[in-house]
Amino acid sequence: MRRLVRWWRRRTLRARLSLLVTGAVAAAVVTIAVVAWLAVGEIQHHQTQSQLTSEAAAIVAQPDQWRNAARLPEPRDGHRHSGLEWQIVDSSGAVVSHSATALPVTANVSRPQERPVRVGGDDYLMLTVPLTGGGAVSVAINQDPDENVLTILGLLLLGVSVVGVAGAAFLGRAVARAGLAPVERLTGAVEDVTGTLDLGRPLPVDGADEIARLGASVNTLLAAIDTARRAQRTLIEDASHEMRTPMTSIRTNIELLLEVEKHPELAHRLPPDERAKLLADLNAQMAELATLTTELVELARDESTREAAEDVELTDVIEAAVIRVRIRAPRVRFATDLQPAVVHGRPGELERMVVNILDNAAKWSPPDSTVEVTLKTGERPVLTVADHGPGIDEGDRPYVFDRFYRATAARSMPGSGLGLAIVAQTVAQHGGTVTAGPNEPRGTVITVLLGSS
Repeated sequence: MRRLVRWWRRRTLRARLSLLVTGAVAAAVVTIAVVAWLAVGEIQHHQTQSQLTSEAAAIVAQPDQWRNAARLPEPRDGHRHSGLEWQIVDSSGAVVSHSATALPVTANVSRPQERPVRVGGDDYLMLTVPLTGGGAVSVAINQDPDENVLTILGLLLLGVSVVGVAGAAFLGRAVARAGLAPVERLTGAVEDVTGTLDLGRPLPVDGADEIARLGASVNTLLAAIDTARRAQRTLIEDASHEMRTPMTSIRTNIELLLEVEKHPELAHRLPPDERAKLLADLNAQMAELATLTTELVELARDESTREAAEDVELTDVIEAAVIRVRIRAPRVRFATDLQPAVVHGRPGELERMVVNILDNAAKWSPPDSTVEVTLKTGERPVLTVADHGPGIDEGDRPYVFDRFYRATAARSMPGSGLGLAIVAQTVAQHGGTVTAGPNEPRGTVITVLLGSS
């Protein structure tokens, strides 16, 4: 059985479909042929039994007319059954009268008996019935003509079955070829896409059957892969561009320091204050590069590497984020007004989202100003972070959540342009939305609408 299963699995889909169609049609043809042959045999046997019963009843009704007869009287319709023989025996078992061919003697029967007998090299079906007053009447019909008819019918049905099975095999191949033609076209198109990597060209889809649905699903998959590939390419290109500046600056500064170390006589060209400034600049650039790397990893994180989702109390997440940002921005005050709210999400990602929003607000806030952090609950929790900085120009607001986008006013400030992009990604992954708007009379308000509480 295992070998059969392995053999079956090694067949192509077309071969398996052809075999299934051939087997189904062949089984139907053979079943019909066998049923037809058995039905004809049963009809013949029933007709023979009826003939025997009728002839035996006629002899039993008037036995005296048959005792000295050499053969059966001709029936009224002028026909007689070919191969029919008869005989009458008395109570002692002696044959009183019989037709041209003697039959085996069956005496002293109390009820009708039917059995096959062999007479003169031929097969007969014989019926024996008792006579009133003793004795019995036996009537037999030659079965060979019926057997010959069944044999001929069986050969004809066998021939028809062979032709039917052959036709089923041809039909199975034709059905498999026609049925799998759309699959082969789809396979060819997918292989072409695999070879050319042209994900932007959709596969041709015709009709509304299962194959068309499969083609549409493949097109959707290709579009998703193409979008992901374009996003990956954009991320790599943007990351390379963003990393080039700090890397170049770091390399230049390090080369300058190494040059001074190799040639001590040139140390006077780099005074201590300049050296300290250079090292501070180098440290800031390293921190910027580390931040950029961390944010790139956050954006590119695969779903399988993310933490498990759970019910999260947002007030705890926001308070932890405020504590972290207060350490980094000691000259800015944070005022919180938080109502209890629970969402189903990933606490680490939610805290990083809030930290990024607070970092952005602190970066743009003047010293000794206040950043208001509010969490309101209704049908859905709403988090707002308002600062009193210069605000975001109306033309820049639609793009502040794009990766690496930095407004003109922000290009002189430290940052990677990925903080708010991470916010937008995290909010979207938690089924929410985020917007940026003005804070009157000046400043910016970031509003986050999260999932249901």
